[in-house]
Amino acid sequence: MTKILDGKTLSLLIAEKLKVRISRLKQKPKIVIIQVGNKDESNAYIRNKLKFAEKIGAVAEHVRLAETVSEMSLLSHIEKLNRDKSVHGIIVQLPLPKQLDERVISQAVLPEKAVDGSAFFLPATTRGILTLLDHYKIPIAGKKAVVVGRSELVGKPTALALLNRDATVTVCHSKTKNIAKETKQADILVVAAGKPKLITAQHISKHQVVIDVGINMVNGKMVGDVDFEKVSKIVSAISPVPGGVGPMTVASLFENLLDAYALRK
Repeated sequence: MTKILDGKTLSLLIAEKLKVRISRLKQKPKIVIIQVGNKDESNAYIRNKLKFAEKIGAVAEHVRLAETVSEMSLLSHIEKLNRDKSVHGIIVQLPLPKQLDERVISQAVLPEKAVDGSAFFLPATTRGILTLLDHYKIPIAGKKAVVVGRSELVGKPTALALLNRDATVTVCHSKTKNIAKETKQADILVVAAGKPKLITAQHISKHQVVIDVGINMVNGKMVGDVDFEKVSKIVSAISPVPGGVGPMTVASLFENLLDAYALRK
């Protein structure tokens, strides 16, 4: 029987642990989320982060800037937060409008405050994936992992993290010929391509573990990059959408925040 990798339940367990840790601190960890514009998708992500912060007793501040904000103005906001000793973590919610260079903006955040990924912290989604695998006692070392998607935020850092955990890693992308040939060979298949139901029953084989990172809205319903209904009947374990990697990303973000707080102390 296929095991469902329940990120929602695990994220609640993590929340309880973080709540206990924060209750023992003299100063509450503080995160500032900068949003440019008013995209519905970004609003939903930010609401989840604000709710989680409230649940664990962290301080979360939401700064919303106009869609037309200049790069210089946004960098000025970030610099002010970099200097603010009461702020332990900073996130700039992506995607950004075209007039803003995401790489420049992301690199402007001090590494020790860049809780969504830096030299100090694994990106929250990557950390969430590893935590999910570890919680369900899915071995990584010596396994063949295939990552579909090569984004800077998820695909690349997840491939590197799996490699650092002694997996043999293949990265597939839009130019990969015969993706199904690659994905069928995986012990662990991570799909982060941003294309609804990209991975079907033809792409997988028995005894695989499938991690679906995709979040796509189709006819008002959230679906992943994997055809869950068909694939879940074949593989040994799979993360659902919603309720899999999404909640783990939020929980991992606040684990990073607590780590950032500890770094400052």
